[in-house]
Amino acid sequence: MATHQAEAPASTTDATTARAPRRLDAVSRWAPAGTALAFLYAALLASHTAPLDLAKYSFYAGWAVLLPGTLVYRALQRTPHTLVEDLSLGAVTGLVLELVAWAVFTGPGWQSAAVAWPLAVVVPFALVPRLRRHWRPRAYAATPSRGWSWAVAGTVAFTTAYLYRVFLAVNAILPDPAAGERNKQFIDLSYLLSLAGDAKHHVPLTLPQVSGEPLAYHWFAFANMAMSSSIGHIDLPVVELRLMAPAFAALTMTVIAVVAWRLSGRPWAGPVAGLLFFAVGEFNAVGPGSYPFGSPEVSVMVWASLSFTYCQPLLLALVVAIGDGLAGEGLAGEGRAGEGRAGSRRAAVPRYGRAGRYALVALFALASSAAKATSLPVTLGALALVGLVLLVRDRRIPWDVVGTGAVVAAAQLLATAVIFDFQSYGLAVEPLSNLSGYWADPHHLRSATGQAVVVAGVCLAFLLQSQLRVAGALPLLWRGKLRMEPVQWLLLGGAVVGPAAFLALNGWNASYFTHAGLAFGVLASAWGYCEAFDRAAFSRTAKVALATVSVAGVALLTVLLDSGAHRWQLVTEDLLAGNHEQHSYSPLLPLLGAAAALAVVAVVVGLFWRPASRRLPGFAGLRRRGGVVLLTGALLAGAPTLLLDMAHPTAGLTSFGAYPLPASRVDAARWIRDHSSPDDVLATNSHCVTHDDFAHPQASCTTMESFWLSGYSERSVLVEGWAFAPRVQGSTDTAFWDPALLALNDAAVTDPTATLLQRLHTRYHVRFVVVDRRIGHESPALATLATLVYDNGRMAVYRIG
Repeated sequence: MATHQAEAPASTTDATTARAPRRLDAVSRWAPAGTALAFLYAALLASHTAPLDLAKYSFYAGWAVLLPGTLVYRALQRTPHTLVEDLSLGAVTGLVLELVAWAVFTGPGWQSAAVAWPLAVVVPFALVPRLRRHWRPRAYAATPSRGWSWAVAGTVAFTTAYLYRVFLAVNAILPDPAAGERNKQFIDLSYLLSLAGDAKHHVPLTLPQVSGEPLAYHWFAFANMAMSSSIGHIDLPVVELRLMAPAFAALTMTVIAVVAWRLSGRPWAGPVAGLLFFAVGEFNAVGPGSYPFGSPEVSVMVWASLSFTYCQPLLLALVVAIGDGLAGEGLAGEGRAGEGRAGSRRAAVPRYGRAGRYALVALFALASSAAKATSLPVTLGALALVGLVLLVRDRRIPWDVVGTGAVVAAAQLLATAVIFDFQSYGLAVEPLSNLSGYWADPHHLRSATGQAVVVAGVCLAFLLQSQLRVAGALPLLWRGKLRMEPVQWLLLGGAVVGPAAFLALNGWNASYFTHAGLAFGVLASAWGYCEAFDRAAFSRTAKVALATVSVAGVALLTVLLDSGAHRWQLVTEDLLAGNHEQHSYSPLLPLLGAAAALAVVAVVVGLFWRPASRRLPGFAGLRRRGGVVLLTGALLAGAPTLLLDMAHPTAGLTSFGAYPLPASRVDAARWIRDHSSPDDVLATNSHCVTHDDFAHPQASCTTMESFWLSGYSERSVLVEGWAFAPRVQGSTDTAFWDPALLALNDAAVTDPTATLLQRLHTRYHVRFVVVDRRIGHESPALATLATLVYDNGRMAVYRIG
């Protein structure tokens, strides 16, 4: 007895001691994710996000997106790869399921019960024995290293820091009362807010600025905003101006990390792809606000185009689902490229299985179709290239590629017919129209040779500015001598089809094809760079040296651009054009000059590289590795762009379409939201916007982009601003298409009669007349025909009936 009593404490102590390392291991394993999440929360709290809103959004994301999506994703794969992949791609799967739930609950008006929709997934997975195992998989095929986890967490932290500097810290959730009428906001944000408000109450969406007008637009992102608002009981401006952009940016970083790993078999391709996708911007030598070839990938677009931010993880998930099916093609048969270089790495990644893969392709394709209209056309182009390569290589029809293409094409056709109503939104085939303005020579002052040089220079500028981040794919082409794996052809195809579509079409919106192609391109670039880096076999000292030089080089280039951009523009005009006279190509000269200067530096370094690597002990580890060093420099050449955005966080607002958003307007709109029904329609005299907020009300106003009333009231307006209406975007005529309806709307303010107001109320469901007195005062008769229910001096709201 005594011996037994003496041994018991020792046994307990041994068990406690054994558990301690396991606890420390668990803490260290989750530390990167916890740190990135804590940093994200800190940035949101620092930008005056209410802690309760943050908690409610976290509940929504976990309960209504992550949980059901992860369970379904696990059920659709045979063997789980990693936990971070389950959670990341599970969240994307949850976004797809959410669209169905939104339609089911919003259509009949059951929004208050939408919080229960995950039970449709949770209950079967809890009760059915075959599904129950997906709550906790027995084992994963791989475990990310601590370094990989911290690297991915670092990419998430960078997206958070970037968005905090350029968006969260400079945009108030609601107009600052202290600033009164002097508040400004990027014009698109009110429009996007109005679409989310419409999505809270209507299936399908209509154009909130013109009551009853169909909305042929990629509006799935706004269904997500509506669901987060309805389930989390969060004010829509909080969702738009605080929560959505950083949450989706963080999700995109984890998704691209696991997608790059799964496709390439190389874990470190994930963080590299994340850096190329978000931390490295377009190559630029002018500074913030310079966008010579359409919209940028990150600057402004990441927060001003929420549909673009929403579509990115969906497109990446679609790419990996398609690529998983092509992996077997690369590993089958003797002598094919996939067996050697990457085959063993890729074989370690478990495949989905045919049925699960097709299900994932269908889910992600359907969601991508109306998340952003450019995603599936680029994907179909990439699949067409893969099919052609396999047909030539194997001399038989690649039926699996054909089947996958049929699924994607069906999703595209469904969206084109049902959601887009075959509208082009102004896009038309005009080859090279997005570049030709830079080589225009209307007076024929250039010789044929001179014109050819200018055209070549413009094309080179386009490739350098938008495609330099894809240079990492060159080792795949060079090493394989074009005998690449089908997955690599898929990525290369998307990387080419995207910018090719931009060159074939017209207008600003064509640049979204370039963005879609970049999702493919950075995956190929990260894959190729990691292969080249691994073959170089750098020593630890050489790796540290390369990292140090890379960081120092980016910092130096950033400082030089920040301090001397204007001076550099003058220098390049002197050197390349011979004078300061403005030419059609003048905006591109700083970029071409910077590329030439960096090329000269590279040549000089190259001349001294071999002698230095032979004679200097510190350079011995870099011998015969100059190609990788040069490729590293090329990939990082665009890094200063986003750093300069952070250094000048208001540049996007001042140069990219900010208009007054007076607090009095927002207060009136939110009063209407709180005192009206979702089916009530508004009439107003606010249709256009001016930069001086109607300081000269008699001056002509032609910018019909007034969206604030529909945005902040979450109600449809009989006629507000119509500039973004699909039928206007696709036409050269910007006038309102129904003059009689516009006259009826305006007469409610300027010339009301009892008959007119009765007609508005009974036929068009107009409940409130909203008057902006800075634009024009209402007729005295309106007060006798309707009830004044709100008046803050500038804004007056009258109720009809």
